Amino acid sequence: MDRRIGFIGLGLMGKPMSLNLVKAGFELTVHSRSPGPVQELAAAGAAVASSAREVAESSEIVITCLPDSPDVEAVVLGSAGILEGAQSGSLFIDHSTIKPELARRISDRLGDHEISALDAPVSGGDVGAKAGTLAIMVGGPPAAFERARPVFEAVGKTITYVGESGAGQVAKACNQIMVAAQMVAMGELLLLAQKLGVSPLRVVDAIKGGAAQCWTLDVKPPRLFAGERRPGFKAHLMHKDLAIALDTARAYGMPLPATAANMQLFEAMLQLGMRELDNSAVIGVLEALSGEKLQEEARSA
Repeated sequence: MDRRIGFIGLGLMGKPMSLNLVKAGFELTVHSRSPGPVQELAAAGAAVASSAREVAESSEIVITCLPDSPDVEAVVLGSAGILEGAQSGSLFIDHSTIKPELARRISDRLGDHEISALDAPVSGGDVGAKAGTLAIMVGGPPAAFERARPVFEAVGKTITYVGESGAGQVAKACNQIMVAAQMVAMGELLLLAQKLGVSPLRVVDAIKGGAAQCWTLDVKPPRLFAGERRPGFKAHLMHKDLAIALDTARAYGMPLPATAANMQLFEAMLQLGMRELDNSAVIGVLEALSGEKLQEEARSA
């Protein structure tokens, strides 16, 4: 089993995923633009590299978890990037959410150098990243997927092989369509209940045991009722992911009318200065539209 793992990108998701890899006993080398998380990983026992190339030179498997498609392309294929340092026979895993066509292109470029690649975006937010219970959706060669399984099991709970290169990113785009719809629907139902003089907390309790049950209703309302809108998953990344879904659908002539409408609400979040808030904070846009602000509500209510 591969033991020497490199991890590039120690953000809200990448840092707890890296810590879980250290806890699982992997020999980890890390690199990130932010010094704070790097220092935290170093204190946990990880080695520190000064570039993506240096990470690749010391690793059998190199992992990225970065904000957007241009970031991944630059780190993998750019100057002092992974391709410059990776050895023939190594494996690249990308946990970022990027365009499916870029995932396929990166796989082809690395394949020319006998480097396997998996697109393996994740879902579950910072809660899942910390707990090691992420859902991981994987595209790429089946043999590479089996090779990566011990790494995936250290950071995730639901690990699904979806198909060839790019298939993981297609699954993630579909995932984000559903997540955005749930966040918007949750905001609407909470404000509607409150406007009609009924406890939104009790409404959530009533409906999440039936057909409306979903991860969003299980996890997000307690934070909103406590006035907590700091990110588990940032609004501007939700906006970026919806743009990927819509751009990809457009290229194949597939209309996504509800996703386009939800995209406008997340666009409004950015315009209203809410880009760094949680994606559930889209309720703030609905509050602005309705004039109804969600009130804090405790379980004892």
